[in-house]
Amino acid sequence: MDYDIRSIELAEKGRLRIEWAAMSMPVLNKIRRRFEDEKPLKGVVLGACLHVTTETAALVQTLKAGGAEVYLCASNPLSTQDDVAASLVKHDEIPVFAIKGEDNDTYYAHLRSVLDKEPVITMDDGADLVSTLHKERKGLLSKVIGGTEETTTGVIRLKAMADNGVLEYPIVAVNDANTKHFFDNRYGTGQSTLDGIIRATNRLIAGSIFVVCGYGWCGRGVAMRAKGLGARVIVTEVDPLKALEAVMDGYDVMPLIEAAPVGDFFCTVTGDIHVIRKEHFLKMKDGAIVANSGHFNVELDLDGLSDVSEARRIIRDFVEEYRLNNGKRIYILGEGRLVNLAAAEGHPSSVMDMSFANQALCAEYMVKAGDALEKKVYGVPREIDQEIARLKLESMGIRIDALTEEQEKYLSSWEMGT
Repeated sequence: MDYDIRSIELAEKGRLRIEWAAMSMPVLNKIRRRFEDEKPLKGVVLGACLHVTTETAALVQTLKAGGAEVYLCASNPLSTQDDVAASLVKHDEIPVFAIKGEDNDTYYAHLRSVLDKEPVITMDDGADLVSTLHKERKGLLSKVIGGTEETTTGVIRLKAMADNGVLEYPIVAVNDANTKHFFDNRYGTGQSTLDGIIRATNRLIAGSIFVVCGYGWCGRGVAMRAKGLGARVIVTEVDPLKALEAVMDGYDVMPLIEAAPVGDFFCTVTGDIHVIRKEHFLKMKDGAIVANSGHFNVELDLDGLSDVSEARRIIRDFVEEYRLNNGKRIYILGEGRLVNLAAAEGHPSSVMDMSFANQALCAEYMVKAGDALEKKVYGVPREIDQEIARLKLESMGIRIDALTEEQEKYLSSWEMGT
């Protein structure tokens, strides 16, 4: 079997960690049992570019149980859990191409290794697999049925491709499912980001000034958790509606250039490039800690930071000190990559349960409906979103009301009025 991982000797540790994560993924486990019986993905070659974590392992095991031939590479050089990769190779016979800390050339070599298998379904987290396929392997595009995308950043990139008329097959935006972004982006990113920052620094959040750049669903989650730990939270935004919402939620809102001199912690969650630039770094106080929880490290202008720095050193795991020309020290966490995966373990499995249930069911949907879809980005079908919410509530032992016939008639008619 073709694969490229750190060490197969790590497999047993990975197997136990995957088992632990799966205990909190009841929705995906239920889907897996159905997939084992029905084999809806039988014969499908599926290429996945995802964070290689315990939760992802549960997803690819489910896809294989459904009959898919799965090939997995990492969607971020620092997010791979090497023991998980080893376990998937040894115990599940799923080819994995991922090594924690791999350089940029290796990262793209691993993407190409997956594309060498000629997948007909792609599953992406940031759209790197899709974009590489479109740029370098155009001859394979006619065979692709469709794909899914997990992140806000990836959906933005794919919609741009569709708008420019270059997207060659349909994609389902898993990120836009209510059972994904309401929970994964907000509660998952909120908890795991603070977890990564605390693990990397062991600094106290209470009493600090915590600057959150971006108030989308991820930013809401980070701000909520930082506030819950006792920080005074400042939000920076470019969207007036989101800025207004942040004000109404009780946060201070100001331009980043004004927040830079007062913040103790900074975290970007925008999906855009160069959010924190050299002019912001130069204004920060000595000892400011800077992290990113958006998909790519481009949110931090690290080249600009280097330009105004006279020295760099690794002061502890996942913490790099930049000594600026003005004598101040700035600390960058996890090379500016996703801090929740670079310095911690990513989202708790119970919230990824819903996200990856969406991935599994949308892969099934693509196999059934892909030929009838146009070359554009689609939302997750409402019935899939609703079914996942229903299954999640059921697994939590929670029951809800149902509409009466009278209520259903009232909501579907116009005659009754007030």
